Amino acid sequence: MGNNSRSLIRSRFGGLRRSWKWWLSWRSSSSDTMKTRKIFGISLSLILINMASIMERADENLLPSVYKEVSEAFNAGPTDLGYLTFIRNFVQALSSPLAGILVLHYDRPTVLAMGTLCWALSTAAVGLSRHFIQVALWRAVNGFGLAIVIPALQSFIADSYLDGVRGTGFGMLNFVGSAGGIGGGVVATVMAGQEFWGIPGWRFAFVMMALLSSLIGFLVFMFVVDPRTLNSASRTEEISERDDLLEQGSAAASPSVWMDSWLAMKAVIKVRTFQIIVLQGIVGSLPWTAMVFFTMWFELIGFDHNMAATLLSLFAVGCALGSLLGGLLADRISVMYPHSGRIMCAQFSAFMGIPFSLILLTAIPQSVQSWFSFGTTLFLMGLTISWCATCANNPMFAEVVPVKHRTTIYAFDRAFEGSFSSLAAPVVGILSEKIYGYNPKSANLASSGSSREAFALSRGLLSMMAVPFGLCSLFYSPLYWTFRRDRENARMTSLKEQELT
Repeated sequence: MGNNSRSLIRSRFGGLRRSWKWWLSWRSSSSDTMKTRKIFGISLSLILINMASIMERADENLLPSVYKEVSEAFNAGPTDLGYLTFIRNFVQALSSPLAGILVLHYDRPTVLAMGTLCWALSTAAVGLSRHFIQVALWRAVNGFGLAIVIPALQSFIADSYLDGVRGTGFGMLNFVGSAGGIGGGVVATVMAGQEFWGIPGWRFAFVMMALLSSLIGFLVFMFVVDPRTLNSASRTEEISERDDLLEQGSAAASPSVWMDSWLAMKAVIKVRTFQIIVLQGIVGSLPWTAMVFFTMWFELIGFDHNMAATLLSLFAVGCALGSLLGGLLADRISVMYPHSGRIMCAQFSAFMGIPFSLILLTAIPQSVQSWFSFGTTLFLMGLTISWCATCANNPMFAEVVPVKHRTTIYAFDRAFEGSFSSLAAPVVGILSEKIYGYNPKSANLASSGSSREAFALSRGLLSMMAVPFGLCSLFYSPLYWTFRRDRENARMTSLKEQELT
């Protein structure tokens, strides 16, 4: 390459750097004017973060709510539908560490906006897909977007609340997120049986969700202020440092990026509490992944769209209230038992999954006359089995690593748990078809369901729920010995870092 070409490239790159600096400065001044803005006593940043959580959970629940229509549109059975969930969850798990890398070098509102745009585009593409392979491809892209968003959301909440109330903070995030899950699931299920301007309802729901997600992503990018920015240097200093990095050139920046990421990864993975929570999470996530078949199971029993949507809503409401209740209780109990209170709450919640799984899938007669029994069981089940993340996992993660590694620990938790739990959905399909006799061709999905296929699917679900819930409760036990030590180590590390700065 000649000298003239190099000079041209350098001049253009310098122009891009100046434009990027101006954009960051403008966005900074805009964000600064919104820092103190509150609505009903709650900061605008937290409101928008919770709205992003609402859209994330709504997007997650969208496809399982229309499994019946997707099955008909693409002639897919439970195994095929399970692979769609597997692909998204597996890609999400493999991509989650990227969130930890990005947050080390960019503010979290930017990272959240990037992930939101990615999942919004893929959601719209699923609604426009004409072949099953296209759906699978875009579900993988969807998983990539969620991989960036979820750890950044969790670390944002961890930095926004103190230790004694962090469970409540995560409980509120899950509560409003569950509201999004309810809305996404109910709206998609109700719209699925209709047409809008000649477009099948389930496809229209995907496009509508993509547009709303894009709007929320834009608002997060424009107006959310990172708590770390408020608690440390001013926004102007951050822009100056970022611009200095750009001035140094990519050759100098790349080794620093990868070295920082490598050091953060090693610091997180060697923490015993992290290892134990990931172990229980790998097993404990299996039932939740398998539950994506609930809507299809109820419709096979014979419930129509509205009745199935109402049942799933009752379960979602129970989970929403339960996650908030678990966080509140754990915060109170951890005051009396600071080293074991959260662990006890988590073990109770995981254990309750065993009796409720047995009652739901074996004790209640599988007929439309059992709607009230299903609804009551689902609500109480959601109320008691949804505590673990808010009462123990997320608050404890925030306490066993330094502040700068919080996104990394949430990212690697998703990576390890998601990569294994993603197997649950296809396993449910395989068990239902190969062992319990589910036949996609004989399933009368178009009218009143099929009791034989409903029974087969329920046995596949039971296999992936009752035993994993029991193992999850058992695997929490070593935390009684490791949590206290790891928390003290993290505090000492944070104090040393503060002294150095």
